[in-house]
Amino acid sequence: MRMGKVIGTLVATKKDEKLIGSKLMITQPLDASLNPKGDPIVAVDTVGAGIGELIIFATGTASRIAARKMDAPIDAAIVGIIDEINMDN
Repeated sequence: MRMGKVIGTLVATKKDEKLIGSKLMITQPLDASLNPKGDPIVAVDTVGAGIGELIIFATGTASRIAARKMDAPIDAAIVGIIDEINMDN
């Protein structure tokens, strides 16, 4: 799993039928210092995340398992909303 921040939503009226009913969010991956890391990605939201929230997301097969759509074309899924982060430096 990785950390990210929801930076937007995505609406697609035409999409693979296996994605119908899925909420799509634009997610910016973050490093451990909460700095942007790489390009934003589109993730299926499985937990009701909102714009501006820090989240945990999974990729690959774990994302399809989280969305309960094993045969859907899903590469990333939001699987948690971060409440607090504590790290020793």
